[in-house]
Amino acid sequence: MAWIMLLVAGLFEVVWAYSMKQSAGFTRLLPTLVTIVGMVISFVLLSAAMRSIPLGTAYTIWTGIGAVGAFLVGVAVLGEQVNTMRVIAAVLIVSGLVLMKLSAE
Repeated sequence: MAWIMLLVAGLFEVVWAYSMKQSAGFTRLLPTLVTIVGMVISFVLLSAAMRSIPLGTAYTIWTGIGAVGAFLVGVAVLGEQVNTMRVIAAVLIVSGLVLMKLSAE
């Protein structure tokens, strides 16, 4: 269950990162509210997952999901640049996440 909470926490990190971008520096109310709610949910789930997952593992996986997820949303939704270096960077992050998960078992 802790791993599911961690995954969902990472997905909410992507939600709040995207909505923060949409808030235009917290000048738009609805995206600002989504950012705040997303942050709270993400942190609560991360905290709950850390009850049974080591700090280093949980935090690394949470930030990795957020980083790769934000990259994918940026490309797919916001039309951000895709190039070889950015794709390799994302692959390396995912590789690190897999290794971190395997090391926690």
